[in-house]
Amino acid sequence: MGIVEQIIWLVFFINAISAIVTVFRKPRNITTVWAWLLTLIFLPVLGFLIYAFCGRGIDGETMYRFEQEDEKRVKEINEIIQHDNRHVDYNAPDQLYPAANALVKFFKNLDESPLAIRNEVAFFLNGTDKFEHLFVDLRAAKSTIHVEYYAFFDDRIGNRFMRILEEKAAEGVEVRMIYDPWGAPKTDKKFYETLIKNGGKVTAFITSRNILAKTRLNYHLHRKIVVVDGQIGWTGGFNVGDQYLGESKRFGNWRDTHGRIEGTASFTLQEIFIRDWNASVKDKSQRMSYLPEYFVLPEKEITKGVGMQIVADGPDNDTQVIKDGFVRLIMSAEKSVWIQTPYLVPDETMISAILIAVRSGIDVRIMIPNMPDHPFIYRATQYYANYLHQRGVKIYHYADGFIHSKTMVVDDELATFGSTNQDIRSYELNFEVSSFIYDPEIAQLFRKIFEEDMNDCILLTDQIIADQSRWLTFKQQFSRLLSPVL
Repeated sequence: MGIVEQIIWLVFFINAISAIVTVFRKPRNITTVWAWLLTLIFLPVLGFLIYAFCGRGIDGETMYRFEQEDEKRVKEINEIIQHDNRHVDYNAPDQLYPAANALVKFFKNLDESPLAIRNEVAFFLNGTDKFEHLFVDLRAAKSTIHVEYYAFFDDRIGNRFMRILEEKAAEGVEVRMIYDPWGAPKTDKKFYETLIKNGGKVTAFITSRNILAKTRLNYHLHRKIVVVDGQIGWTGGFNVGDQYLGESKRFGNWRDTHGRIEGTASFTLQEIFIRDWNASVKDKSQRMSYLPEYFVLPEKEITKGVGMQIVADGPDNDTQVIKDGFVRLIMSAEKSVWIQTPYLVPDETMISAILIAVRSGIDVRIMIPNMPDHPFIYRATQYYANYLHQRGVKIYHYADGFIHSKTMVVDDELATFGSTNQDIRSYELNFEVSSFIYDPEIAQLFRKIFEEDMNDCILLTDQIIADQSRWLTFKQQFSRLLSPVL
């Protein structure tokens, strides 16, 4: 063996040992371990650069900032919600559906998410309706507007949104905004200049700070939250941009699900916003307190409530709370589990839950897009769609544009919606928020919407899979190998 070959083998050996040591330094699930090992071993040097920016855990300073919470005040606010629940005509979750009571306790124990009952909830499935109704609430704001989005574009709808915030700030309304620079790459300091000049306050999310120094690119604010006057909350899947109005030539019609919540469930959205704000601002003097004006009981009379828990999750939490809630929902099903998600890259736990449901005779249906958003993620989604179809899951490819809705409905009794995709990134890396609703009427509404969307879908069949080329199959399998790090 020549000296050059010896050097090559030595470099390969050192690289492989370094990869093993690097990957096993922190606890990971086995699929993530293999994905990073493949990346580090077969992409020498480059793989370690990728790992440095995308593979390391969230840094200690960020974790510390999220832990600096006024726990006493949060507990007091949760007690206000529980006391207010007594004044609403509502059947307890365990009376509506036996498994619901266990899910309520699960979230309360893990995430301190109280069950809020005095709520009215309206849903919006297209961007035009969502933003027009949201803008009505913003213009009517009297005291506070708190805004938190992953993607906020400097385009027509983004500028309409910003002009309203600027006007309300000039009127003396407290306007605060959190954004993720990764999702809003074209909204520079000039974009927020007038809002700040008018008295509004803006901060980038904590994980975007000192990206090069901290070498963390993989953790993003994926939540979508607006809270108005401490009593009206908006959350769901829509970001802010013209493409979410169906005006993108690439995507066409944009199908999503967003909710307007008037009531005490908005208190949890407000808590999430305050926590994210306090973790993100640089100066301690800019931190927010849990003031009474941020948590206002509904002014309108709500006699029949909608019971719900709003749950936040992210890499600052050592438990995958939202994903575990999904698993608990699926395992409680007796008849059906219907899911909508733009990305289908589940981990082993979620796959097991889905397959157990199918093998128990549960009607499991999953609706995904029929066009790519992110190429590798789309091919991985195709792989898991094929895999689950071959094991009895009905897979529907939405063909009328792009479906970005993140919903689940179980047995016409329980439903969820929010920002959380059915993929490993949402489970482990993104800061997410999802709403779990214990109301048969809303569950049946979600079922009806799913059935209407099925009219615009292509049902995956054995023949469609058989007709896929070997090259496409290879891309799907290769993307699946990288799925834990996508």
